[in-house]
Amino acid sequence: MKTLAIGFAALATLTSLASAEPAKRLFGARAAPATSMAAAPVGSYANGCLAGGVMLPTTGPGWQAMRLERNRNWGHPELVAFVARLGAAAQSIGWDGVLVGDLSQPRGGPMLSGHASHQIGLDVDIWMRPGYARELTRAERSKLGSFSVVRADRRSVNDAWTPRHAALLQAAAEDDAVARIFVNAAIKDQLCRDVGGDRLWLRKIRPWWGHDEHFHVRLTCPKGAPACTDQAPPPAGDGCDETLAWWFSDEALNPKPAPDAPKPKPRRELTLADLPSACAAVLNAK
Repeated sequence: MKTLAIGFAALATLTSLASAEPAKRLFGARAAPATSMAAAPVGSYANGCLAGGVMLPTTGPGWQAMRLERNRNWGHPELVAFVARLGAAAQSIGWDGVLVGDLSQPRGGPMLSGHASHQIGLDVDIWMRPGYARELTRAERSKLGSFSVVRADRRSVNDAWTPRHAALLQAAAEDDAVARIFVNAAIKDQLCRDVGGDRLWLRKIRPWWGHDEHFHVRLTCPKGAPACTDQAPPPAGDGCDETLAWWFSDEALNPKPAPDAPKPKPRRELTLADLPSACAAVLNAK
């Protein structure tokens, strides 16, 4: 009886230690998906995990996945299908396809580096660099980078920006599965200036810091995914208003803390206990 009690105590201690471990280390250590579970996004984009994730093939008819050493080319089947559609759209506008950055880890969850979101298999980064007609080697995918389409002052696009970039963003935004697309504010501003006729799709194009070398596509929660939490939809309108003008203010471009402001506390790492309870099962499933 005493031995059994000691065993339970040891198990409780191990469980407690796992709960205290940063979730990014736990999920970052899982090299394969939870294939015993049906595909399902669990939680929200910046606080969740991915059951039954599927791998985006490293090369497809209209795409090539980059940075393969990161093992972040996993997502919900809806996301993999979207990438295929976007690759076809890229070819239709004259590109040789798209170069795909990070999707999610095999089981989603917080990442060891980089993103706060991309946790439930519904986010993907698409490079501003057009794809290649030939298949890139693994080494090339590791070393090759994208390029910025925004000037150094972050107030306008540079000469690398082309109408085909605009056409690709429109194709992505008009996809019914897409909730929003994050771009540098200068890109949004250029689209607001150039796009005529039907501008409804511009509502999904949202300014956010960075995103000058890639754009970040976020899908809505798929049907039949009750554990998935959608982000609130973008505000009504095309977003080409005073809310966009703010992004070019000194407050947005060069934020400075008040002289007497206290130093911000370091952000606490998410633990398994912070994620939806179902993520423990996703983490430990076969």
